[in-house]
Amino acid sequence: MLKGLGGLGDMAKMMKAAQEVQTKMAQLQEDMHNMMITGESGAGLVKATCTAKGELKSLDIDPSIFNADDKEVVEDLILAAIKDAQARASDTAQAEMSKLTEGMGLPKDMKLPF
Repeated sequence: MLKGLGGLGDMAKMMKAAQEVQTKMAQLQEDMHNMMITGESGAGLVKATCTAKGELKSLDIDPSIFNADDKEVVEDLILAAIKDAQARASDTAQAEMSKLTEGMGLPKDMKLPF
């Protein structure tokens, strides 16, 4: 393409690769808003679903745990399910990012802005 111009050919290649990474990252960011991850606690009595970006989308609570005397236990189960969903979402986001960076010669554990 730019033969005979020395390092400019390599620079053009790098710029093209950077644009490809930018396009793929934008698509991945959009995809992560649509990926749903579910976390749970209390052996599945409480389930929280969030996006791979960590945004809580739904909460499912088995009615059998509702007892006025167990209010604190229920609250703890809810928090645990939400934290589990968010942790799983974070792991999923990192795994997806690793897939993207792996093929581009970037370090596998490179933290990009997500």
